[in-house]
Amino acid sequence: MDHLTSLQRLRDNLGKTLVGKDQAVRLVIVALLAGGHALLEDVPGVGKTLLAKSLAQSIGGKFQRIQCTPDLLPTDITGTNIWNPRSGSFEFLPGPVFANVLLADEINRATPRTQSALLEVMEEKQVTVDGKSRAVPQPFFAIATQNPIEYQGTFPLPEAQMDRFMLSLSLGYPTEQEELQMLQGLSSRISVDELTPCLSLEELHQLSRQVAQITVEPALQQYMVDLVRSTRVDDDVTLGVSPRGVVSLQRASQAYSFLEGRTYTSPDDVKFMAPYVLTHRLIPAGGRKGDAIIARLLETVPIP
Repeated sequence: MDHLTSLQRLRDNLGKTLVGKDQAVRLVIVALLAGGHALLEDVPGVGKTLLAKSLAQSIGGKFQRIQCTPDLLPTDITGTNIWNPRSGSFEFLPGPVFANVLLADEINRATPRTQSALLEVMEEKQVTVDGKSRAVPQPFFAIATQNPIEYQGTFPLPEAQMDRFMLSLSLGYPTEQEELQMLQGLSSRISVDELTPCLSLEELHQLSRQVAQITVEPALQQYMVDLVRSTRVDDDVTLGVSPRGVVSLQRASQAYSFLEGRTYTSPDDVKFMAPYVLTHRLIPAGGRKGDAIIARLLETVPIP
């Protein structure tokens, strides 16, 4: 299949700068193909920025990075109108959201007001400044990071913001062997700027259209609905998964099937994607763990 060759080229390209992150790379590609966004919840120094920059370079897209801090303003993200004395009028100065791949680093360090500036662009692919809406470049893919350990000076992401992310994942620490490989390959490993694009934005658009055509049987759709609805009545859950969550689950499962070279989505694809798509959308009750709740529901909800 031609698309498998294209996607393998993309994975190989990312492997030139990243060591041992194959699972995370596959998941990020799934979110990209499905038209979603990814939240990386991880400790510093494991390659989150490198992954985002390498992805942008590999698709020949424009990359922008926002370092989120408490004094960051919404206009620092969206852009603002500035007065041009020469023309005697206001001109729009685009913010970093006008990119193909946007990295919002340590997103939970930004204030809720600034975090909310990302809500519109993540859902509607546009920003509204002073009453005028402007579309961002397509494809638009946001990767946000947050440190799960550090809570001082952070603002937890509200449910509406968490719900905008199709997937939540962790890169995790490398294995001992991978860490050794990193040191041994320091002199030969190429920098992000040296990566050559292996996929055009147009090719990526075509691949995304093919993902949308992947067959999902009605019985499997019923299974996804049952799975999501079970989170809303579970005693261990304060707030269950939203309707946007079940849509994201189908789209992510289709993209994963596509990445695996299938023309249809299987129950195993849904079960594999469910923890990454659903866990961060839950608010567990009484300090319980969201991943444990999803794992239990995957065992109990009947499979078609």
